[in-house]
Amino acid sequence: MVSKGKVLPTLFLSIVLVGTAIAASDWQIVKIGGREYLTIDNIAHFYGLPANGAPVDKHLRLDNGKISLGVELDSREMMINGVRNWLCFPVLEKDGHYLVSRVDLAKTIEPQLRPQMIANLGELKTVVLDPGHGGFDNGAVSPYGFEKNFALDVARSVKPLLEAKGLNVKMTRSSDVFVPLEVRARIANAAKDSIFVSIHFNATDANPDANGFEIYSLTPRGAPSTADDALALRFMNMQAGSPVEAPSLALSMSVYHSVVGHFSECDRGIKRARFAVLRLTKIPAVLIEGGFLTQRGESRLIAKSAWRDKLADAIATGILNYKGLVDSRTRPMMVADYRRELEGALVLRDATEPAKPETSAAAHVIPTSN
Repeated sequence: MVSKGKVLPTLFLSIVLVGTAIAASDWQIVKIGGREYLTIDNIAHFYGLPANGAPVDKHLRLDNGKISLGVELDSREMMINGVRNWLCFPVLEKDGHYLVSRVDLAKTIEPQLRPQMIANLGELKTVVLDPGHGGFDNGAVSPYGFEKNFALDVARSVKPLLEAKGLNVKMTRSSDVFVPLEVRARIANAAKDSIFVSIHFNATDANPDANGFEIYSLTPRGAPSTADDALALRFMNMQAGSPVEAPSLALSMSVYHSVVGHFSECDRGIKRARFAVLRLTKIPAVLIEGGFLTQRGESRLIAKSAWRDKLADAIATGILNYKGLVDSRTRPMMVADYRRELEGALVLRDATEPAKPETSAAAHVIPTSN
């Protein structure tokens, strides 16, 4: 049985316990290796999830019909509401209980299970679209073209879809020119009541079969990025995170659920990184990777204008779902909602199945062109 530690500090309670009836004394810390954890049972009780499930082959899934969590022992992967997420720290076990880090509860789970509780969503009047690369910087390359051109085409298609819904749209570039990363961030930061969405396509030299979508927001302070395997103490003193971490993650969630819900491509997950455009922007910011130009089949799809139009529509839909959260605290649609809307028109991979351990270096692919 897990021994009870001290009650969580007030700062954490203000993040997690506002507007709830659960007693502060019900939150208990388990300390392992200087890091603070909570049991899955404790988390399940708070969110109204069944806490009597038993792990199967080191996987544990909790579902109350409205929200769901799935974890794997010793893994940083977690399924949240049907899509893959990457935790800052692995799930551990002690005295027969699975444990999730306090950082991941506050920074990854809470903003997705209760996005309506995020205090600093602000207003949303302008969307800054950032087509990656440009000019002499081609980005990733496939036999069918350059990343810079595909990204620009998608951004150009997203723009009128958002404008038709009353949003202002600014582009960091609207033609084939090179724009330095710090200038892209400056454009974003100058836009009032705005969000930043950077559009890219992926590439890797590690595995020619790597495919699928992924999305990034800034890594929290004191935590490793998704691609960092070494959970070193140096992360405790790493650069500051973002004051809009929670809104950025909610934006990631909104856009990513829409994209995964509209396509059959592999779900690589909601991830964390310290890319320059995420570090330097002071507004909610995400970077989406719309498939791999180094994978034969996916690169052919990306080269098709109709496929890119569909991706643009999915991105715009996700952004508008985020606007609904900002304007009226309406929960963004989840992948299951999109599946119901599509009524079986797509054969989607079952994102609710426990994520299988990746044996290839491609599991932690960082876009080589970004």
